Amino acid sequence: MVKISLFSVHNPDTLECGYEPLEPTAVVILCVIFTVNSVLAIFGNLLVGWVIRTSQEILAPSDVYLFQLTIADGLLALTLQFCVAALTRGWLLGDFLCQLLHIVMDANFYTSIIFLTCISIDRYLVIVHARETLKSHQKMCSRILCTVVWVLGCALALPTLSIRFDIGISTARSLAIQGFIRVFGFLVPAIVMISCYTMRVIITIVVAFLLLWTPYQITMVIDILLRADLVQDDCDTRRSLNTALVATHCLALLHSCINPFLYVAAEEKLRKKMKRSTSNYLKGSRAVLNFLHSRNIT
Repeated sequence: MVKISLFSVHNPDTLECGYEPLEPTAVVILCVIFTVNSVLAIFGNLLVGWVIRTSQEILAPSDVYLFQLTIADGLLALTLQFCVAALTRGWLLGDFLCQLLHIVMDANFYTSIIFLTCISIDRYLVIVHARETLKSHQKMCSRILCTVVWVLGCALALPTLSIRFDIGISTARSLAIQGFIRVFGFLVPAIVMISCYTMRVIITIVVAFLLLWTPYQITMVIDILLRADLVQDDCDTRRSLNTALVATHCLALLHSCINPFLYVAAEEKLRKKMKRSTSNYLKGSRAVLNFLHSRNIT
């Protein structure tokens, strides 16, 4: 029998310590954090995505990647409402939807870091090597690359299910999968992004991503080592690690909330696009209202 919780899935047959639910005060705090995070993230990412899509300018590849990044962050924000429901009432939707929720969360992480890597590489080529990015074949390549990134992100998320749910997998294979995913799904992209930093907006986004996600990645590695009995532990250590998983996961999830505000604060071009799109929207709304008003008068 597998016990499903918000941040991890526990199999009593593979853990010596019993699963302990969160304290009521902690549940209330987490629900407030997740609700505020979800609302701000959905609003912010929808706003940035709308500005990019309604822009009358030709989109550079980095703009295309940024738009896809808002989709990934928005999807993660939607899953937080399921987390709130699970915290208050327990998980009532069965194992399949629980697994699907974990896939969406993990896929969001991997697609986010890969899209950030794509943005960093594109900006590096434009600024350092003065490469033109608006050619038609390059725009087509960027769209194809977006599809590849989504497929790759989902592919990296799928193997973690067998580890999270202890689905018939040996310790050695579990460690190999985790090592592969952490290296190629986090460490390598992070090194590429750090090597390609060229402008303030990219530096800000990359630093925020690393600061928010690295603690959770480290905690997950420690969790795997403890489960594989490669590091000696006791119940107190396990409880402390579970607390660390909750805290670092909350920190990591803030990434989807602050990202759109970082874009607006650090990117002058995006702020100009936002002002232009908002102005056009207000003009269009006033025109519609004036038309309806004139129809009512006649």
